[in-house]
Amino acid sequence: MTIQDILAAIAVVVNGLPQGILALSFGFAAFPTALAFLVGPVGMLLSGQVAPISFQAEAIVLAGTMGKDRNERLNIVFFTGIVMALIGGIGLLQPTVDFIGTSILSGMMAGVGIILAKLAIDMIKGNKIISGISIASAILIYFITNDLVYTIVGSVFLSSAIWIFMRKNAVSENEEEINLEHEKLIPLKIKVNSNIIRKVLALVTLQIGGNIAYSSVTGSLAKSAVNVDMITLYSGIADSISAFFGGGPVEAIISGTAVAPNPVIAGVLMMLIMAAILFAKLLPRIGKYVPNESIAGFLLVLGAIVVFPTNIKPGIEADPITAGVATIVTATIDPFVGMLAGIVVRFLIGAF
Repeated sequence: MTIQDILAAIAVVVNGLPQGILALSFGFAAFPTALAFLVGPVGMLLSGQVAPISFQAEAIVLAGTMGKDRNERLNIVFFTGIVMALIGGIGLLQPTVDFIGTSILSGMMAGVGIILAKLAIDMIKGNKIISGISIASAILIYFITNDLVYTIVGSVFLSSAIWIFMRKNAVSENEEEINLEHEKLIPLKIKVNSNIIRKVLALVTLQIGGNIAYSSVTGSLAKSAVNVDMITLYSGIADSISAFFGGGPVEAIISGTAVAPNPVIAGVLMMLIMAAILFAKLLPRIGKYVPNESIAGFLLVLGAIVVFPTNIKPGIEADPITAGVATIVTATIDPFVGMLAGIVVRFLIGAF
């Protein structure tokens, strides 16, 4: 292990903390999510993969907005994890992607970009000043640095600092005022209904696209081949264990640990550091000083400037009509319905 491995791990942890706070805003608990960050290192070491798992804004936003209440959200993540683990364990991911095709998969991911951007815009309604500062600073930082890590850290730090200054007494609040109600291992009340089943299919569809895209990019950065089915297996297991005890989704990410001298070691170290932070219940305490709207800028940049453009282009090039339908339907309903709509349109185009 080198100092570069340690620095890379810390940088990815810093990048993940604001997204962890975003997960808290949807009712996912930090303490049980630490279990997922213990599954990840085991999966990486046993499979020899360079792709770690961590908080992913797309999965958090989709899972957090689909369930009618906290229990439904946890059930959606729990069952999604089981389905993804089965898909990865059996080796069905690549055949699934081959069937869906580039136009539909890219269109669906572009639609998710619109969902992220819309959530950022909606945050302006909650706190115009903080959201505005977060968005303005994120756009400026991204175009100066072209780096998402600097973007999220800079915009969250600046907007949070101004929020604390505006409140003046934020730093003097009592520890008892921090909501730790769910910060323990509470077994999930299993629930199955039509809404949960459909939303599980939506989240599975998103994760298929995300696992392919993000783990492949991480692998290319590390100059190492990745087995997406193996990554899907351990990320699915991590999701299920986390959600069963009240935690949030933890998925494949584009990780800066890939550029470290020892990417596997750096990735494992990153996840262990994150697990320690979550087990120590530090994330809710950090969230005490970080408003939900501080993430607005990162969500807008991620959705409108990164995810949407990079996915809509290959989708349009492959099949503009199919990709367009998948994008619009995903953005207005969910990724699973967007995928189905794309498949139907593709069939009709081929039939006539």
